[in-house]
Amino acid sequence: MVDRMMKVNAYTTLDLLEAEAEGHGFTEEAYAVLNVTSPRNDPDHVSLQLELDNTELEHLDAHADTVRLSAAEARELAADLETHATKVESAEE
Repeated sequence: MVDRMMKVNAYTTLDLLEAEAEGHGFTEEAYAVLNVTSPRNDPDHVSLQLELDNTELEHLDAHADTVRLSAAEARELAADLETHATKVESAEE
């Protein structure tokens, strides 16, 4: 990715995903980076960050989106991901 906003290294959660950006009148597909972090000192939230490869996008400027979650919200998201992962695995069998 050129003009990257997020750091990508060996600790990045998922560094090559197929992603989609949808807006009014357009849908674009691009590779993306998804990372989950929390502050090193006195962590008070979990950050979920997503950045699409801007070299593959025509309608969006280079940017990264970040969602700050409380511990409870992060656990709720994790539980929902587990539920849907199980559903997809069951359908694949």
